[in-house]
Amino acid sequence: MLTLLLAATVVLIFISAYFSSSETAMMKLNHYRLKHMVSEGNRGARKADKLLQRQDRLLGVILIGNNLVNNFAAIISAIICIQLFGDTVGPVVGAIGITLIMLVFAEMAPKTIAAERPELIAFPSSYVLTPLEKLLSPVVTLLKFCASILINPFVKHTKAKSSSLSLDELRTVVGSEIDIGNRPQEMLLGILNLGEAKVADIMIRRSEVEGIDLALPNREIIDDLLHATHTKLPVYEGEIENVVGVLHLKRSGVVLHPDDFDIEKLRDQLEEPYFVPDGTRLSTQLINFQSKKERFAFVVDEYGAIEGIVTLEDILEEIVGDFTTDSAAELAEIYPQDDDSYVINGYVLLRDVNTRLGWDLPTDGPRTLNGLMLEHLEDIPDANVGLKIGNYVCETVKVGENSLPSIRVLRIESPPDNVSEQEHSAENARMDAS
Repeated sequence: MLTLLLAATVVLIFISAYFSSSETAMMKLNHYRLKHMVSEGNRGARKADKLLQRQDRLLGVILIGNNLVNNFAAIISAIICIQLFGDTVGPVVGAIGITLIMLVFAEMAPKTIAAERPELIAFPSSYVLTPLEKLLSPVVTLLKFCASILINPFVKHTKAKSSSLSLDELRTVVGSEIDIGNRPQEMLLGILNLGEAKVADIMIRRSEVEGIDLALPNREIIDDLLHATHTKLPVYEGEIENVVGVLHLKRSGVVLHPDDFDIEKLRDQLEEPYFVPDGTRLSTQLINFQSKKERFAFVVDEYGAIEGIVTLEDILEEIVGDFTTDSAAELAEIYPQDDDSYVINGYVLLRDVNTRLGWDLPTDGPRTLNGLMLEHLEDIPDANVGLKIGNYVCETVKVGENSLPSIRVLRIESPPDNVSEQEHSAENARMDAS
């Protein structure tokens, strides 16, 4: 008789371990991986997905089975211990013993294994839990009704949360929870980040635009065409504001005859200019380029003034990284110095500096380092000056007529306490270069 009771206890412990591991495995299944496996026709995945669609009923079945088995195991263990240790000590030994055994063999161990290998446990378990759900359906319904009577007065019902991911959540998943290699991961993050950046953040500024000025002598126009480093060039008269059109270099051969160069023939080869607002998001502009069959656009501000140009390649590089072989694009803009500072082109975008150096220069105002310094100086200096912006000490290396083309920047640990950036800039940081 004692042997039979011991055998029954062991069996009940195994059954309890099964219910415990099934509960953990079902809850630990990756929702998106499960959907993928269902689409591939995995039978275990289909059954598990169907069970999880009614999660409350699934948990009800598991809890009923687990509690029923645990109670029977406790009763049998008490009987065994009474026979072995007597009526006084037996129940105490049985309670302590079965608690320890259940914790180790029916809870901790199976749940830990299930958490590590959820699919290995959940898919086979779904074949057992599916008929159990049907068998215990009346009991589960009754228990849910009884529980709701107790719960409803204390719990405010809210609309169920959507299982879809927000953009920030998806960015976190892509950045940390997928294993597809660094390059594909960076490309996916680049796609997600298109919704935040605007064309003004990546455009080629008007001061750096290479184009064809029809106001120049014919000889100079021909030289510009022959030495062009881009396949598409803006064509204007005098100033870039006076845009005439866009020339594709493959059409320039028609007019490249030094002895018979005709401006009107060049005009006939031009494409209509395409203008976009500087606040257009990159994701939107990518779609616009596709729908309009364009690859080149002029970026204009709210007054219609041209700020620069943006191309399809510029947007694609935000996703896949630099792939241009343009010699002009290979010129360095950030030069490291021996004292851990950097000499930086004043026209480089702050977001590019932050990305390349891992810095956190403010990007909620001016887009370039030149603009950031001028915003704090509130004037164009007559000579080289320095100032402190947050954790960065900035010193002009070259001062132009209306800009700061070269700036030395040193990052320091932390700004001094109780001193604002404006006060430090105005009173302590401005200095004439020796």
